[in-house]
Amino acid sequence: MKKLLVVAALAAACSGSLFAADGAELYKKCVQCHGKNAEMQYFKKVPALNTVAKEERLETMKALKAGELNGGKGKFGLGAVMKVQMSKLSEEDLAAVNDYIETLK
Repeated sequence: MKKLLVVAALAAACSGSLFAADGAELYKKCVQCHGKNAEMQYFKKVPALNTVAKEERLETMKALKAGELNGGKGKFGLGAVMKVQMSKLSEEDLAAVNDYIETLK
């Protein structure tokens, strides 16, 4: 019984890390437009992601995913495009990408 509890506790502790989103891997899909180090200003409309405050960047990502910035064309005129790009990302994925971008500063 004791072994079973230890195994269950270890499995629970490891499960989060086994399924945790990999921000660096996810960000590879963003490189073409935003640059390897998140340094590119997309069409000179979107600021370099590595210059935006972490909290603001995450809130903008969530709003884009939710389609809240699609009215017209969004904050930088690209809301509809980014909604499609982010459609398959979970909240955890967005947070992981955001954390990764923070390391690129």
